[in-house]
Amino acid sequence: MSYPFSRRDLLKSMVAPGLIPLLTGLQPVSAAGRRLLRRVSLGGVSGHMTGAKALVETLILEGTECVFGIPGAQENELWDAFKSRGLGYLLVTHEFSAAAMADGYARSTGKPGVLCVVPGPGVTNSLGGIGEALLDSIPLVCIVGDVARGDKYRPFQLHELPQLGLLQQMTKGVFEVQHAADIPTAVRQAFQLAQCGEPGPVAVVIPYNLLIDTHQYDSPPLEPAGVSLDEDAFNRALCLLSDRKLRVGIYAGLGCMDHSCLLVSVAELLQAPVATSVSGKGVIPENHPLAVGWGYGPQGTRTAEQAFRSVDLVLAIGVRYSEVSTAAYSIPQHRHVIHVDANPNNLGRILKTEVCVHADAGLFLSQLLEHGDQLRRAPDEKLVAHIQAWKGEECKKNAEMVAVCGADPMAFLLALRRCTNPDALVFVDVTLVEHWAAEVFQTWLPRTYFNPTNNQAMGWSIPAALGAQRVHPGRQTVTVTGDGCLLMSGMELSTAARECLPVKFFILDDQAYGIMQALQKPAYLRTTATILARLDYPALAKAMGIEYQEITTTCDLEPCIRGALEMPGPVLTRVVTDYRKRPIRWLEAVKSHYKKELSTEQKVRFAARLGVRTLDLAPQND
Repeated sequence: MSYPFSRRDLLKSMVAPGLIPLLTGLQPVSAAGRRLLRRVSLGGVSGHMTGAKALVETLILEGTECVFGIPGAQENELWDAFKSRGLGYLLVTHEFSAAAMADGYARSTGKPGVLCVVPGPGVTNSLGGIGEALLDSIPLVCIVGDVARGDKYRPFQLHELPQLGLLQQMTKGVFEVQHAADIPTAVRQAFQLAQCGEPGPVAVVIPYNLLIDTHQYDSPPLEPAGVSLDEDAFNRALCLLSDRKLRVGIYAGLGCMDHSCLLVSVAELLQAPVATSVSGKGVIPENHPLAVGWGYGPQGTRTAEQAFRSVDLVLAIGVRYSEVSTAAYSIPQHRHVIHVDANPNNLGRILKTEVCVHADAGLFLSQLLEHGDQLRRAPDEKLVAHIQAWKGEECKKNAEMVAVCGADPMAFLLALRRCTNPDALVFVDVTLVEHWAAEVFQTWLPRTYFNPTNNQAMGWSIPAALGAQRVHPGRQTVTVTGDGCLLMSGMELSTAARECLPVKFFILDDQAYGIMQALQKPAYLRTTATILARLDYPALAKAMGIEYQEITTTCDLEPCIRGALEMPGPVLTRVVTDYRKRPIRWLEAVKSHYKKELSTEQKVRFAARLGVRTLDLAPQND
């Protein structure tokens, strides 16, 4: 069996199971590695059936619980097969939401999310959400319909866009199916590639005529892929970590999400403070004595910044130093850095790094624990006391109220944490509040706090929360969404009502694109294209068929939040928000770094413009 390579980069279009470990540099699976492997399919697809039925059987064998999307002319056969076989599906209002729902499913379960879209506009609509998954390292399998191919091909078919090229730029790889017989293997390879190394989205493109073709199938499951561990680099890292004169700090990302217990054990072994990326919130309980919050530079928590000032060696595991997570690369450089990641292309790209270890985070951590006697350090009671004191000071600072005309956003986040269960699924959107939430919303369990990080796709949280709620029916699920983000995906409130998905939507309303105003006002002394329409929220909720309530002052926060959580169905809560001038550490770090990057000529030009505009007593804002 063969497939045409549909991507110029051979690595990202691997087609044979045996090529995956070969091309990615993965090692044979060790005993420890086998324990760390994700679930693999348990059975084969066999019997005489249509391509659509074979696809559905493969999805079920791969553990798929729900498919998100909108049926269309090229995929009606497939959607009918979903129903016949009893595979769950969820109709969305827009294909961006299908990708975001699959993303929310994947982040909350640790398994690949599946979306199903038609070619042409279905694909193009979904790309924003697929791009978020790509940049945030989230495994998706995108089932993409195609126009008729082979002897059925005719020119000028409906939706005949050059979608292979689009998908090649937005995924880890594309499998283009050319015969109905190839469908199960292509889908299984997509699941494997989506989870192999650094996770990400993978597409399977299937011409619609193959879905109605029949074939006698005998398609066994794939051999599991290996997990990576560069033994030489590991030994160099081990040697450095064994130097007890060096004070170690751990920076943990999403790659550690399924290895929380291992991470905590290593932190205690090394007596190392642990900071996380935003995507990594939850990899260590944030009430652990060694947990210091997110980031460790001027953009993160004050506790993390203080704790890492005395660190000599940063051990970064399963994390990228991306622009968003570092506030435009304002992260401090430490004397020694060990960087561990499943993707060798992520290693040592931003900071000067002494040791780069291409390794699966879980395997790396388990190997460190096997050398516990070599690494163990005496309990550092002084460090724990300092962390506790820093956290206390930070809590007092964060509890200060600044709002006058509405609810204080920091108080809202703190009240939301007090009111929600420890295992509540919390989805935060692209708002000013996302940066405060990263600081103050304590996360105690893995896969409970979610934020679109590196693509910053506005409106992501509403559909992502629905995708998670669909497969976690007993869990509290809430969104923290801005009014601008609501405009991007608010029609999915109707999906929540139709499917009785009890997500609680908290909309922070300041009638503006707050982040843009925060960036524009200091630089230009006015705002442009940032003010939003005044929505009739009660009418919107009524039209969508969901409950509504409103929070207008800080004193309303806790009773109204509890009231929403106690309602049985979906609830839209408008939170009238007064941001005032509460500082945002992330934003201040970005501005500081941006100013340093300006040339002298640029600084003079900005200063001159600001000087002139200070004379304008009535700046035009819109």
